[in-house]
Amino acid sequence: MTPKTEEKICKFFLWVTAAFVLLSLILIIGQVVSRGIVHVDWDFLTEAPRRGGEEGGVLSPIVATIYLAIVSLFLATPIGVGAAIFLTEYTHQGKLLQVIRFTTESLAGIPSIIFGIFGFTFFVIFLQMGWSILSGSLTLSLMILPTIVRTAEEAINAVPKSFREGSFALGATRWQTIVKVILPPALPGIVTGVILGLGRVVGETAAVMLTAGSALMLPRSLLDPGRSMSLHLYILAIEGISMERAYATGTVLIITIIIINFMVNSLIARRRVDLR
Repeated sequence: MTPKTEEKICKFFLWVTAAFVLLSLILIIGQVVSRGIVHVDWDFLTEAPRRGGEEGGVLSPIVATIYLAIVSLFLATPIGVGAAIFLTEYTHQGKLLQVIRFTTESLAGIPSIIFGIFGFTFFVIFLQMGWSILSGSLTLSLMILPTIVRTAEEAINAVPKSFREGSFALGATRWQTIVKVILPPALPGIVTGVILGLGRVVGETAAVMLTAGSALMLPRSLLDPGRSMSLHLYILAIEGISMERAYATGTVLIITIIIINFMVNSLIARRRVDLR
């Protein structure tokens, strides 16, 4: 077999896999949206659920999801990016670095239900926070922390060493080099990790149920319980309360994620243009 033939076979295989992924995404989104979009209207978005979700809308799950996403990202992003900076710029290859990376990778592989049990035991019971948005956000921040650390670390390592050497040659300190030279080109990769973490927060159910609760009331503070949209969708579907509203909730969830990804990607593209 000639090298050109091998290349054509590999290229064909890659096209097939890419087409399979794209087709799967279209089928999943198409099925949910086609069944749910007809039930989505202004009242559905602005009314709180009633009778366990059989009636009303998804206002309180939307608010609870926003609370959980904002607070968990607010907690996990600076810690994750700071840890990535420390691992890449302030440490050298050694046993300590290997232990930290092994721990980070191990955390990324722990099932979400384990995080939920830990959050329930530690935040809800031991710290007496109860089922609340704060307990759920703290648990979710621990879940997405490994993702943010690893992606930020890879993004920082992708910055050429010549950037650092040039900055040091001009007399800049290490911190000035990190802030002015390294982080700007690494920002798109860091934001990508944050988006991945956001996706996990929005789509989580088990950990949210054990820590934030599943109350349908509108959360007015971080100490109130709340039901996220994904958990609301799960309860509506698994208990057979209303499949129409389950599909409608899934449609709102999908559209929300698409809008967030579009906005963030637009900002990243604009940032790359400014850097050029």
